[in-house]
Amino acid sequence: MQFNKVEICGVNTSELIVLSEKEKKELLKTINNGTPKERKLARERMINGNLRLVLSVIQRFQNRGENPDDLFQVGVIGLIKAIDNFDCNLDVRFSTYGVPMIIGEVRRYLRDNNAVRVSRSMRDTAYHAMQVKEQLTNELNREPTVEEIAEKLSLPKHTVVLALESIVDPVSLYEPLFTDGNDTIYVMDQIGDSCDDSDWIDEISIRDNIRDLSEREKRIIGLRFFKGKTQMEVAEEIGISQAQVSRIEKAALRHIKS
Repeated sequence: MQFNKVEICGVNTSELIVLSEKEKKELLKTINNGTPKERKLARERMINGNLRLVLSVIQRFQNRGENPDDLFQVGVIGLIKAIDNFDCNLDVRFSTYGVPMIIGEVRRYLRDNNAVRVSRSMRDTAYHAMQVKEQLTNELNREPTVEEIAEKLSLPKHTVVLALESIVDPVSLYEPLFTDGNDTIYVMDQIGDSCDDSDWIDEISIRDNIRDLSEREKRIIGLRFFKGKTQMEVAEEIGISQAQVSRIEKAALRHIKS
């Protein structure tokens, strides 16, 4: 795996060292059997030599909206625990033991620091609903409605809806959905704007600049911000691709703000 130059916790990740399996075994033996000074030095080298392992693990959690520096520090705590608890008599590679320890530490951090608490009963309901949904999909050869799932579980519809929504991970508004090589469409581009004409114009004072836009630009800006339509809806109405709508919209906004 190749790592680009990225600063995380003040560390240039492109310069992180990588230990061979032989080096790791020797260091772990020294940590267990060496003198206090030897053990301290070996432990420090073992930690520094496995920071890339931590980096590779926390990349699995990069879409959770957490600060990468915080995840990295938590991952290092898991790494240290793995080093301190590793049994040299085990016939396994250190990474085989270390990765689950690092993942467990990160998951514990995410769970303990999650602002939204979901009860166990709510999670259980959600998982049962997912199982029923899969079962009904196979039986009906189509995706079942919430009402059908609720009926199967003998639960009110709103209870099933809340349960399913409770286990959906939050998504950043800036998470990319599509790119054509030039323009990227983000989640926020899929969300309509409920502001009306006068409110939007009064807020950013763009009357004069709007007059200079082309008819197509005016139409797209009007549909997007005056009528609150998504880029996909605008694309369907005008008869062009969503990527083109995104490109024209961004160009028009740059002109308006200039």
